[in-house]
Amino acid sequence: MSLWRKICRVKRKVNVLPIKSLTFIVVLLTVISSTVFLSQMGVFTHFLEKDYYTEFSYPLEGDLQPLVKELILGKKPLIKPINVFNYTYLKSCMDKCSSNSSPKLLFVVKSAIQHFEQRQAIRQTWGNQLHFLGVGIQSVFLLGTGSNPELQIKVDDEDMLHGDIVQADFHDDYRNNTLKTISGFKWAVEHCPTVRFVVFSDDDMYISTKNLLRFIRDPSNYPPQESQPLLVRDPEHRDRSLKQEAGSAIEEVEDDVGNLNEESKLYAGYVFHSPPQRHTSSKWYVSLTEYPYHLWPPYVTAGAYVVSRAALLDLYYGSYYTKYFHFDDIFLALVALKMNIEPVHCSEFYFWKKKYSMLGYRDVIASHGYGNPDELRTVWNEQKSAGHA
Repeated sequence: MSLWRKICRVKRKVNVLPIKSLTFIVVLLTVISSTVFLSQMGVFTHFLEKDYYTEFSYPLEGDLQPLVKELILGKKPLIKPINVFNYTYLKSCMDKCSSNSSPKLLFVVKSAIQHFEQRQAIRQTWGNQLHFLGVGIQSVFLLGTGSNPELQIKVDDEDMLHGDIVQADFHDDYRNNTLKTISGFKWAVEHCPTVRFVVFSDDDMYISTKNLLRFIRDPSNYPPQESQPLLVRDPEHRDRSLKQEAGSAIEEVEDDVGNLNEESKLYAGYVFHSPPQRHTSSKWYVSLTEYPYHLWPPYVTAGAYVVSRAALLDLYYGSYYTKYFHFDDIFLALVALKMNIEPVHCSEFYFWKKKYSMLGYRDVIASHGYGNPDELRTVWNEQKSAGHA
């Protein structure tokens, strides 16, 4: 073999080796990055989840109902609660549910401490009990504390003017939503003994009190078929129908209140059946350590939901014996499951913002996304005039 051929042969070997090495490195990096990505997205975590239907358990184990009954009766159960909510109320609205008002329906609105305009819009719309003079309705706004002294001074002035702020001494933060919710349950149980139904809502919701009461009257048949929007070509006929409905709105609501079943354990809203979020970048990420099962219990989205007095008591005292969870809607779902309360689904509780039209909102109970106070006033006033709110 000539010298030249030997040199070319060695050169080919030298050139081939780096190409193979480079290909290997590219493949290796691709595998590693794909593995990291899939891990962050929770794909591998799902394989480690336990089956909700066959393996579910959540402390405290056992029958909670006898323990809860003891607490409701003011007795001391043999088993000590595993949760103790040690906050105190800085503002407690002691007279909100006095014998003079004796409300049958209570709105408890979870509000951010700085949302003064949103609270005022609710006072002027669906939170104003004067719109239904024949119905006992009251509203309070549920707040935590902030770090801005000037904001607190404004809240103090607001409460002096309106007398509807319930404020507890925990920091007002998303991670404390469960504390906030339970502080509302506690307040309603201890300070509103006459209330028959409690609506828990965020401060960016549109709510129709009339439709809410219609739903409570017959949850399994809402909306009734005869209440579907009029599909008529004659605008004058449509307008006459809407005016007639508006004229009888108060009488219908009073009839609904008279038929409310306060003994039922109603826990209702928009019910989800969904898995936990396992991708680490999610706002709602949950680790296997926190919750190892592949599905959540059926849960009602926290934007707006209604509970009867009986369900309120069971959920509140049941929370004493249910391991704390920082998502309030999931925590209530866990308590409801342990207390054998089945959530009632109604699609007219919108956890998103339903596109607005006058007839399209005829049966809407609640819709999310009304953080603009002026928009809430406009929509609610139009629905009120049409007899739908």
